[in-house]
Amino acid sequence: MDTDQYLEVFLDESREHLQAVNDNILELEKKPDDLDLVNEIFRSAHTLKGMSATMGYEDIASLTHKMENVLDQIRNHKLTVTTEVIDIIFLAIEYLEDMVDSISEGNDGKKDVSDLVQRLERVERGETTSPSKENQEIASTTEAEVEEEVKQLDLDEFQMTIIEQAKEQNVTAYQLTVRLSEDSILKGARAFMVFEALEKIGEVIKTSPAVEEIEEGDFEQEFTVIFLSKETVDAIKNPLYKISEIQHVAVNPLVFEESTPKQEVIEVQEESEVQVKDTPAESKTNHTTKTIRVNLERIDDLLNLFEEVVIDRSRLEVISESISNPDLIETVEHMGRVSSDMQSLILAMRMVQIEQVFNRFPRMIRGLARDLNKKINLEIIGAETELDRTVIDEIGDPLVHLIRNSVDHGIEMPEVRKQAGKPEVGQIILRAFHSGNHVFIEIEDDGAGINRKKVEAKAIEKGLITAEHAETLSDDEIAHLILSSGFSTADHISNISGRGVGLDVVKSKIESLSGQISIETVEGKGSIFSIQLPLTLSIISTLLVKVQQETYAIPLTSIIETVRLEESEIMTAHGQQVMDFRGHVIPLVSLTEVFQVPKMDKEKSKYEAIVIVKKGEKITGLIVDSFLGQKEVVLKSLGYYLRDVFAISGATILGDGEVALIIDPNALIK
Repeated sequence: MDTDQYLEVFLDESREHLQAVNDNILELEKKPDDLDLVNEIFRSAHTLKGMSATMGYEDIASLTHKMENVLDQIRNHKLTVTTEVIDIIFLAIEYLEDMVDSISEGNDGKKDVSDLVQRLERVERGETTSPSKENQEIASTTEAEVEEEVKQLDLDEFQMTIIEQAKEQNVTAYQLTVRLSEDSILKGARAFMVFEALEKIGEVIKTSPAVEEIEEGDFEQEFTVIFLSKETVDAIKNPLYKISEIQHVAVNPLVFEESTPKQEVIEVQEESEVQVKDTPAESKTNHTTKTIRVNLERIDDLLNLFEEVVIDRSRLEVISESISNPDLIETVEHMGRVSSDMQSLILAMRMVQIEQVFNRFPRMIRGLARDLNKKINLEIIGAETELDRTVIDEIGDPLVHLIRNSVDHGIEMPEVRKQAGKPEVGQIILRAFHSGNHVFIEIEDDGAGINRKKVEAKAIEKGLITAEHAETLSDDEIAHLILSSGFSTADHISNISGRGVGLDVVKSKIESLSGQISIETVEGKGSIFSIQLPLTLSIISTLLVKVQQETYAIPLTSIIETVRLEESEIMTAHGQQVMDFRGHVIPLVSLTEVFQVPKMDKEKSKYEAIVIVKKGEKITGLIVDSFLGQKEVVLKSLGYYLRDVFAISGATILGDGEVALIIDPNALIK
């Protein structure tokens, strides 16, 4: 059997089942007597075992089978749920996740699981009944029993008319019930093969459940169809039995009395008797699925095409303004509104709930707490918050570093917390929420906070700040120094933290996603690490500015406000141009000088146009020549050879065809 065509489905469903097992095991540890949870875990493990065996991944199937045995012992009250049992199951899940990841990377998914299998066998504490026994009993259902279970299907007036017309042409109407084997995976694929075989010898006019549900595999082990064909019962059955994983096919000719079709329901029985029942005038409507699975690359391609539409829209706006034709202006305005709605829909299609990132952390914190002998409770808020898929794929590792930091440096040991008048169990809150055009992710703990004196001393030792400068900084500004490269206040290096290579990586990664990270801390009370991320990275709102004859775009997310300064208001401090901004002296940076823009001979204005930009707590003023206005632009990469251009994050094409460079304010803020 060629399984390559099912690989993507296998990977997706395997990850879903592993996540379900992970979530339910965590819940089972809190409710060890809840057998419903055990049954849910068992079902997920059993399905994963069957899928793996069919796809030929024997190591996964073997390990999952042993995990099943342990679960079977628990649900049969032969084994008690203990921390040790939970630990071994979690270890098995980690092994399984590694093997699934290996397969997704193009490998064979093999892993030496013999030691873990032996540990699982020891946990069983003796012989157990094979978990597949119950399934084998179901699979041994006789053909007579299957046919007795055939359910009646309601036919509407249109379908009855088709059957009557077919009868006039010597075409027989059959009701087929197809049962798949219990260990069948990819049920939708098997059903598709059944339909393909039937369409060669006849016509399907009704299914139960609906066709969409059957093709999605959204049914138990069997489905029923009403089928028109000139073939005999055996000629219909034989090609279906050639399809693997088909356990049984029941074919019964439909026989009904002459009557008003609207008032008839045909009930198929093992014998050829027919019973007619009254039904309501309105026929039942089948439930149809509301979702489809689309490859992310197709959505990316769609977004790329729409980006071209955005560029052409800008071009049309410029043309309509120059021609001043009322009809053209009205049409372009309408196109602008429609394309804006389309943009929102396309971007919404790329949105993914952050839950799939957050789900990995409960198990991680449980393990870290055990390693450090701490007691920690994790609370997750806003897991349904949606974020662009591109950002979702990148944000996981930074969050791992921040949470490990909170567990190791933030939360104190139980006895220390008790002496400080705190509960023994430390609290970590992982929170996500939308605010404007951004998503905020916060990691809050009620631990010891960040020790200002310790961080300050380390920063002075490393030459990051001077002792005099340290006195002018707030607690949060001092705390922000822990994000510096190689910075660590750990007294000793552990396998969790202390090497000073974690938080600077977090900062770099978040800034590469056009995001920002800030820290709020109160010594003895706890800390909040706050990450601000853009909803999407491809189409951004900017302020267009003029620098000599060049046009630049500055992302609005970095801008606080714009101001016009008289030349006399620009001051100099330590050789650096500065200005007074709301009582604070902030540095000024001339874009003409930074980008070495050729100066044009023109009358000098007595005013300077300043764009105030912010990065965390740092504020800088960018000197430009004039403001052109706000514009949504498509962010295009400069390509491989120009990827390291200082303070430039990309480029865009404006409505008049001009290329404008998009500034990265983070690089210019001093």
